[in-house]
Amino acid sequence: MDYALEARRSVMRHRHDGPLRILKSLYPEGDAICHNVLVHPPGGLVGGDTLEVQLRVAEGAHGLITTPGATRFYRSEAGALATQSLQAELAGGARLEWLPLEALAYPGCHALNEARFTLAPGAEMMAWDITALGLPAASAPFAQGRLTQHLEVCGLWLERGLIDAQDELLMNGPLGLAGRRCMATLVFAAGHAISRARQAQALDAVRALIEAQEREAEPASALLAGATAAQGQVLVLRALSAVTEPSLQLLRQAWALWRQELWGLSAAPPRIWSM
Repeated sequence: MDYALEARRSVMRHRHDGPLRILKSLYPEGDAICHNVLVHPPGGLVGGDTLEVQLRVAEGAHGLITTPGATRFYRSEAGALATQSLQAELAGGARLEWLPLEALAYPGCHALNEARFTLAPGAEMMAWDITALGLPAASAPFAQGRLTQHLEVCGLWLERGLIDAQDELLMNGPLGLAGRRCMATLVFAAGHAISRARQAQALDAVRALIEAQEREAEPASALLAGATAAQGQVLVLRALSAVTEPSLQLLRQAWALWRQELWGLSAAPPRIWSM
């Protein structure tokens, strides 16, 4: 997948090998920002499957990518690894919004979910990862299985962790997931230092949002969240909730806030989110 700026219009070209598809490019905000939906018709991965996305955004281009539904890591009968991998490179002056819907780790899965972003000076991006463990609505808790999460802004910030269903302290301890089964992360990163004033403006806005969400959340939702400047070029919001919806709602609202505070853009949710 390649985004380029042509005659002041962000244009996306792509090729594929396998079942991945890209729906028609849309321009709900005008020519400068290209919206795309990445579709994986099988809907999930089993042990031995590998799903790779390579993405480049050229100078001055702006791409927004989402998905129509959750990615599912199904039970691995033979213990083989299922892998979903994103490699994204942004040139100077490029912008990227990577906003897939949640990944569902089915009981018994053996999965790797990774995303790596490389930013040239002047590039900026927002990306999120939302992962739900087990299927609580179907009375199928994440009692067995392993999921490795890897989220990286190359040379700036790296988060890698192993979620093992048999790790009682991690799954239910107060310093771990504390019984919650949805983990969510929103990252804003730049290929240059983010000024302290800009950091403070963005963090103050999203922290006020978090406080309001936590006050309004139902006890069963058990939303916990926080935001910080992980370093001078990376802002991070983290959330934990018992089910997916509170974390997803928070990240969508925080994305809209950061879009306004950091880029001066109003929220333009992908059309497929309302379907």
